[in-house]
Amino acid sequence: MKTIQILIADDDLEIAKLISIYLTNEGYQVLIANNGREALDVIAKESIQLIILDVMMPEMDGLEVVRAVRAEHGIPIPILMLSAKAEDMDKIMGLTTGADDYMVKPFNALELIARVKSLLRRSIYLNAQIQPEQDPEEIQIDSLNISKKAHTVTVEGRNVYLTSTEFDILYLLASHLGQVFSAEAIFEAIWKDKFLESNNTVMVHISKLRDKLESELGGVKLIQTVWGVGYKIDP
Repeated sequence: MKTIQILIADDDLEIAKLISIYLTNEGYQVLIANNGREALDVIAKESIQLIILDVMMPEMDGLEVVRAVRAEHGIPIPILMLSAKAEDMDKIMGLTTGADDYMVKPFNALELIARVKSLLRRSIYLNAQIQPEQDPEEIQIDSLNISKKAHTVTVEGRNVYLTSTEFDILYLLASHLGQVFSAEAIFEAIWKDKFLESNNTVMVHISKLRDKLESELGGVKLIQTVWGVGYKIDP
């Protein structure tokens, strides 16, 4: 399972370490940069899914980093800015420069985690909308065969009896191997309706779908969970 990588760029090492502990406990992989230039070096070398960025840093401040990231990346990396400045104009400057969210120091660590998860869900949904649509008639994943035309799923020739909704979820994930879909993205793609934060419909269907697949696949876990983000099937 591929781990979500988050970059923390802050010259206050104590704050960076504190945030890192909370994020690591949530299952994320954390990288730390001490200044803006170091942050850009990390972004160039690593696959970063989200950036937590202090405004005031040596070498290059947070606003300059945001401008550089937005200029380099066609699909924007979510950026959460941190600042000791609470004035409205500072927040407006950060957001209009290209940040996705803004928190004032000192902050509640649990709120920061909640905002990180929200930004990741939104990013995955938008990326799913951007990706070219794939619509193969038949998908083969090891011994599993998915036929869109016949609307069937088989394992070594044995039928796996799925509901129409379970089939649609499986087909969505299998036709985009390696791509993580949030519960929101799955719900809106399958049910064609607006997702509500408290809605656990997707989780219930994923659970039933997993049980059926794992029973036929000898316990192999085909559908992977990226904790706090969504679901995927690895290539």
